[in-house]
Amino acid sequence: MSNSGIGQFIPLILIFVIFYFFLIRPQQKKVKEHKIMVENLKRGDKVITVGGIVGTIDRIVDGEKVEVEIADNVKVEIIKSTGIQSLVTAGQEPKK
Repeated sequence: MSNSGIGQFIPLILIFVIFYFFLIRPQQKKVKEHKIMVENLKRGDKVITVGGIVGTIDRIVDGEKVEVEIADNVKVEIIKSTGIQSLVTAGQEPKK
């Protein structure tokens, strides 16, 4: 009787393991990489905001905000952790 009880939970356990390796684990890895990228931002870095605006970091206001220059004499303050989507590397120019 106990074998059939355990047998009923095996499919649920397998589904959880599949969800962990295909959904949960990659998402945790992506969040960790984004956090490291945000912590290493510095003046002069070219970034893409969540809204799709490309700009250059002009100054770091405090630990949570940066001032991004999006055009000549146009600067906006953005919260680092939620407003910066990615860092534009030297060989990767944004698509026009």
